[in-house]
Amino acid sequence: MFGADGRVRPEYEKLLQAFLDMPADELQARKLSSDASFMTQGVTFTVYGREEGTERIFPYDLLPRLITGKEWEQIEKGLMQRITALNLFLHDVYHEGKIFSDNVVPREVVYTCKHFRREMRGLQVPRNIYIAITGTDLLRLDNGEFVVLEDNLRVPSGVSYMLTNRRAMKRTLPNLFLSYRIRPIDHYSQLLLSTLRSLAPEGRPEPTIVLLTPGVYNSAYFEHTYLARQMGVELVQGRDLLVHDNIVYMRTTAGLRRVDVIYRRVDDDFCDPLAFRSDSILGVAGLLNAYRAGNVTLANAFGTGLADDKAIYAWVPQIIRYYLHEDPILNNVETYLLTDARKRQHVIENLEKMVVKPVGESGGYGMLVGPASTSEEREKFKDLIQADPRNFIAQPVLNFSRAPCLIGDHIEPRHVDLRPYILFGDQINIVPGGLTRVALQRGSLVVNSSQGGGSKDTWVLES
Repeated sequence: MFGADGRVRPEYEKLLQAFLDMPADELQARKLSSDASFMTQGVTFTVYGREEGTERIFPYDLLPRLITGKEWEQIEKGLMQRITALNLFLHDVYHEGKIFSDNVVPREVVYTCKHFRREMRGLQVPRNIYIAITGTDLLRLDNGEFVVLEDNLRVPSGVSYMLTNRRAMKRTLPNLFLSYRIRPIDHYSQLLLSTLRSLAPEGRPEPTIVLLTPGVYNSAYFEHTYLARQMGVELVQGRDLLVHDNIVYMRTTAGLRRVDVIYRRVDDDFCDPLAFRSDSILGVAGLLNAYRAGNVTLANAFGTGLADDKAIYAWVPQIIRYYLHEDPILNNVETYLLTDARKRQHVIENLEKMVVKPVGESGGYGMLVGPASTSEEREKFKDLIQADPRNFIAQPVLNFSRAPCLIGDHIEPRHVDLRPYILFGDQINIVPGGLTRVALQRGSLVVNSSQGGGSKDTWVLES
């Protein structure tokens, strides 16, 4: 909201004045109203591993985050570039492997990734699109530059909170929308539906689309139900589907109905007990064979978690240059691959200044945030890193952007990131904005909802 000189940024002037003019009790009443709305709608998430209960209302901050049209233009171009290059990378890895023979990315980095699927070698995916739905996490540094923190390509979550935040904002503070020209996001669900339709197998002009959920105990079940309802498609679990003669069918009260496109919110390991984990009860036996035969499309494709790996992330600038012959528009955060002995030693000696992450985890689980860690935690991570250096990356602690948040009855700064959502079908579509996640705990750098974070509405302003 404020620049380094202490002055209010021009785009925030009307917003700040509106909040200054509002009596504190009225502001609190509106906050309580929005919280009640979230509860009645079931806008919740699940926190695993907490004894005090797992189901919680999703924390929502009333002050929107503003992004100028000029800033968004740069973000949008960078995201389009990145998703295009990652898609080409996945196709190459599972086919010719030219990036290996040209010594750009080492084979062992890819082949040691637990999300690499040998079953995908040589398999032709519809339209050659492996990644139909992506959520990419961005940070804004103190120089104003947006950088990529990580890519989320397996089952990216959070878009329902982006949409419900906007609806809550319109209902709670409608007059603010008259003061700004804000780019709309309400059409995301229809863009998602058209993206899934565009990926249907050949000869299926009116495809049947379903959303595959692990079930009610999944942390993002609210989102699964929300998106299925918004798109007008069936929400199914593994037991609702079956495969016969390499064709997927859905059980209905009127009999079996062929399924053409599955928007899956289930990890690879649990999708097909015949191909992956045999103990899974969440998937559909024979799904991989139906996919291999070209009779059903999966979004996202099996094996896309390879490009989700945080060790692969470190190579994305080289991947962009290799396939697109362009410099990255959005830079990476400086990342140390701990398989390099020299870098590993540097990180171990400076753990108090580093953030260490497992390469295959998400949700903020399993991290070490150096400045907030104890000496015992750092000693534990030293042992973990030395025992399995491939399983970790390290990044320096960044001084990234803070935004004003309503904390109790006053405004305080909190660290924020941004997760825009990219759809890749006939074309690339990005709704303006995304999910701004907030580290609500004072001094925290961790924005994940599972670690005490919340969110706020993101306004991309017309230029």
